[in-house]
Amino acid sequence: MTFKAEYIWTDGTQPTARLRSKTKIIAGTPQGLDTLPVWGFDGSSTSQAEGHASDLVLRPVAQYPDPIRGGDDILVMCEVLNIDMTPHYSNTRAALAETEAQFGSQEPIFGIEQEYTFFEGDRPLGFPVGGFPAAQGGYYCGVGTDEIHGRDIVEAHLENCLKAGLAISGINAEVMPGQWEFQVGPVAPLEVSDQLWIARWLLYRTAEDFKVSATLDPKPVKGDWNGAGAHTNFSTKAMREGYDAIITACESLGEGSKPLDHVKHYGAGIDDRLTGLHETAPWDEYKYGVSDRGASVRIPWQVAQDRKGYIEDRRPNANVDPYVVTRLLVDTCCTALEKAGQV
Repeated sequence: MTFKAEYIWTDGTQPTARLRSKTKIIAGTPQGLDTLPVWGFDGSSTSQAEGHASDLVLRPVAQYPDPIRGGDDILVMCEVLNIDMTPHYSNTRAALAETEAQFGSQEPIFGIEQEYTFFEGDRPLGFPVGGFPAAQGGYYCGVGTDEIHGRDIVEAHLENCLKAGLAISGINAEVMPGQWEFQVGPVAPLEVSDQLWIARWLLYRTAEDFKVSATLDPKPVKGDWNGAGAHTNFSTKAMREGYDAIITACESLGEGSKPLDHVKHYGAGIDDRLTGLHETAPWDEYKYGVSDRGASVRIPWQVAQDRKGYIEDRRPNANVDPYVVTRLLVDTCCTALEKAGQV
């Protein structure tokens, strides 16, 4: 008896890493993460090594039921190591693991809203050949074939994510035709990041069956069309219990060089999307506010009413590395909360 394990990892493509995967046939039945073997791959074909020393290592870090193949088959999220078993320079997960361990007592959790756009050939799904659809307005959370495009793919992707056991908390149509969103979380930093990469892999793989592609391009159509983000909702135990910690976290993200320190790691093409228009703040400015979708960081209205809860960093691009954005938010906010004695 054997099972198929799809080993999935992020490559070294710059400025935005791509997902790679390959299938390993393993004897027996799945017995847990610790029993899965490490595996090698050719790093010279993934922009992670040169040909004269191309071997790199895949170490399993999370496993999920494979909703596409079914049965005992599994999806395996991996981190990339050098052959001496140290983290490869492209391995952004290792740094997050250290940060989560450092601030784990503050119980940080995340919910990430992943926007994306379907393309059919060189045009977004729902865009007429050689032209443009009606202006934005009716597409967001819309219904009907005149406004919604790709729902069958979205429903198939949602079902695949649920069968894989991912913490998917919702889906909705977005502001531009062919643009959608799914949400992962709220769960811990490593968990939300691993699951978001798996959900992205399932998005691409599901779209294959419909002869459609999905992109995380933050500005897939130039002009008066909304871009695509990965709004990142964040809280700690103290933030979930009191409003002072909410304000401390918001203030910490605006101190000194922090705004640009974060934004430069929030996804390639950030200046194309964060223009100050289309429900964004300018990429080089920082402000926070209650119920303000034009702010860098939004405090939801209900949070202000309840005097506790979470904050939403609206700056990350759809193509952001979740290992990086969660690490930056934990490090900045948890450090500030620790200094303020709000832990």
